[in-house]
Amino acid sequence: MKNQAKQSVLNVKPYIPGKPIEEVKRELGLKDVIKLASNENPFPPSPKVMRALEAAASSINRYPDGDCFYLRSEIAKRLGINPKQIVFGNGSDEIIVFAAKAFLSPGDEVVLAKPTFLIYDIASTIEGARLFQIPLINFRYDLGRMKKAISPRTKIIFIGNPDNPSGQYIRQNEFEWFMDGIKDNVLIFMDQAYFEYVEAKDYAGSIDLLKRYKNLIITRTFSKLYGLAGLRVGYGIASEEIIDILNRVREPFNINSLAQAAALAALKDEKYYLSVKSKIEKERKLLYAGFKRLKLDFVETCTNFSLIKISGDSTDIVNKLLSRGVIVRDMKHWGMTGFIRSTIGNNQENKKLIKALETIL
Repeated sequence: MKNQAKQSVLNVKPYIPGKPIEEVKRELGLKDVIKLASNENPFPPSPKVMRALEAAASSINRYPDGDCFYLRSEIAKRLGINPKQIVFGNGSDEIIVFAAKAFLSPGDEVVLAKPTFLIYDIASTIEGARLFQIPLINFRYDLGRMKKAISPRTKIIFIGNPDNPSGQYIRQNEFEWFMDGIKDNVLIFMDQAYFEYVEAKDYAGSIDLLKRYKNLIITRTFSKLYGLAGLRVGYGIASEEIIDILNRVREPFNINSLAQAAALAALKDEKYYLSVKSKIEKERKLLYAGFKRLKLDFVETCTNFSLIKISGDSTDIVNKLLSRGVIVRDMKHWGMTGFIRSTIGNNQENKKLIKALETIL
C-alpha cells in the first residue's frame, strides 16, 4: 500500500509517545511503575471534575454539543473575548493539524525551532510544506534567525511559549521585536500549553496580543495543569476570520461530552488547581536539589518538566531507569544527544527518580 500513499505522509517520522504504565508492567513484570515521560499532571482531577464526569456519563448515548456552548461561553467570559474567537480541538495538538490543513499547500514554507514540539513538524510535512528549522541557542529561540528565514512562501511560524522540550519562554519585548515588520499573511502560531506554570512578569503570553496582531493564534490545553490529558481538550483563540477558517477543517463532534463537562468544571475550581500548581513548584525545587546533589547538569524551566544532561548513552540510561520502573523520555529522537526529559512528579515519584539515577550513575 505504500505505493498508494502520499509521499508527504511517507516522509513523516511517526510520533513516539511515552510508554504507558501498564505496558511497562506487562513487558518487564514490574508491579511499581511511575511515568515521567509525557509532562502529565501527577495529581488527580479535582472532586468537582469527578462529579461533573459522573453526571455527564448518563448521556453518552447522545452526540456531544458540537459547538461546546457552555465551555465556549465560560472561556470567552474569562478572557473578555467574543465566543466566535475560539476553536476547540481534541487536545491543542489537533489545532496544530487544523492550521496545517487550512493554510499549507505543497511547497509552502514553515519556520520553527529545532528541537521543538514534534507535531509542528509532522503536521506541516504531511501537507507537503518545506521546513526551516532554526537551532536553539542556549535552549532559547533564535528569533533573529527565525525572522530572517521568512520568505514570500512562508505561511506559518510555530512558536512554543513556553517551548517543549526546552521549557524556556519568550519575553514580551522579544516577541514585539519579532512581530515588527512581519506581514499579516503569515500565521503566527503561539502554543501556550504550559502557560499556567509561568510566573515571569515579562512573559509574552497575554491574550491582549491578539488585539495588536491580527495574524496571531494562541492555543491552550486542559491536558497539563488541569490534568485532563486522557480526555483530550484544548482550544485556540484568534480573530473571527482565522477561527472561521479553522472550523472549516474541524470534525463536527471532535470534543466529547465528558471532556466538555470536565473542562468546564476544572475552570470553576480555581482554588484546587492553584494548590496543584503550588505543589508542582515545590516539587520542582526539591527535584532540582536532587539533581545538584548528584552533580547532574539540567535546564531550569518554567514548566512541569526538565531536561537532564547525561554523560554517556541516553538510551542506555532510559532503559536502565525503565528496568527500575521509571519511565522518562529519551531526547535522542528529538536530536538532543545525551539528554533525557523528566516530568516533575509528586513527591514519591520524584524521590524514586532521584534514587534510581543515584543507583545507575
